[in-house]
Amino acid sequence: MSTTKKILLRKSTASENEASQPPSWLAEFTAKSPLLLDCGEQIGPFVIAYQTYGSLNSNRSNAILICHALTGDQHVASNNPITGRCGWWERMVGPGRPIDTKRYFVICSNIIGGCMGSTGAASINPETDKPYGLDFPVLTIADMVDAQVRLVDHLGIDELFAVVGGSMGGMQVLDWASRYKDRVYSAVPIATAPWHSSQNIALHEVGRQAVMADPDWCKGNYLTEGRVPRRGLSVARMAAHVTYLSERALQQKFGRNLQNRKNRSFSFSADFQVESYLRYQGSSFVDRFDANSYLYITRAMDYFDLAADNGGILANAFRGTKTRFCIVSFTSDWLYPTRESKAIVQALNAVAADVSFVEIDSDKGHDAFLLDEPEMFATIGGFLKAGARRRGISELKEA
Repeated sequence: MSTTKKILLRKSTASENEASQPPSWLAEFTAKSPLLLDCGEQIGPFVIAYQTYGSLNSNRSNAILICHALTGDQHVASNNPITGRCGWWERMVGPGRPIDTKRYFVICSNIIGGCMGSTGAASINPETDKPYGLDFPVLTIADMVDAQVRLVDHLGIDELFAVVGGSMGGMQVLDWASRYKDRVYSAVPIATAPWHSSQNIALHEVGRQAVMADPDWCKGNYLTEGRVPRRGLSVARMAAHVTYLSERALQQKFGRNLQNRKNRSFSFSADFQVESYLRYQGSSFVDRFDANSYLYITRAMDYFDLAADNGGILANAFRGTKTRFCIVSFTSDWLYPTRESKAIVQALNAVAADVSFVEIDSDKGHDAFLLDEPEMFATIGGFLKAGARRRGISELKEA
């Protein structure tokens, strides 16, 4: 059983105007229908927070699910009520955009384990009436997808016209296309990989250790103790943010320019602009993200290995698929380099799947999929339109 209601995610400040804060839908699933997890445990009751854009057509054939990345959320094309910033993919999603909300019904949910309304480590454990903390079970990408399947079922949609996502969102796309082949007409994994490399696992471990070394982490019980591991989570975000950029992008943006000074301070303050930028990224992240969620989500990414889940042969993950694929990578993305996208393409070719692939020349690094990349917009928009023509999906008059 499941129910739906709207929630409002808000900062706790007296100056907030609720009328200006976009609400999220909240799908509630009862303890009678728990989510079974890869670790052998289960969650129930649980909730999934989500946003929708556009309208579902009469035969429910125009639904697109967007899967967010590590620190993303459901506010893909509307203002985030916590930060006040515009949606994280407004360049991609909206009227007249590549994912055109005049044609498609767009769904974006906060992943299970997240901290923007969906059940996660910061949620109240019904057995203790306290935040779960580390009592929350360890998750996998497959668990996140299974929760999304429950949401899609709840919305009464049998087949998704497309599943789209970048980075960790791309991992979810691949899992959808592997385990729910009959429910995905088109799949668009962007700047992603079929497994998490040892280098990326190592980078995540540095971030997790930074969080856990903060005295305010309190062995995961900081919410109960009324504390926040700000320093550790900030350092984790700073380290991760460097991996999202390319050397050229950093050099072009900051060079060796000093921050608000003419001479070096001969101290450990933020002498350089790039230092000040990273410190800002770290401190602002703490205001919108839960530290334990960061631990759980990064661990889920580390566990992702689509080949290992299919007898050590990646092609087996897609055997028998009828899904259309469009795979996108970026030349300067060293976090998920093009060779990993090519491994997906080769696996799909091995099972005679319908696959298109483009490597986009960009100096923006891994974050390119979130930025203004006209070739990416043209590629994805064209791919979706071609599929829409085949399926008879047209613009909705009421949209």
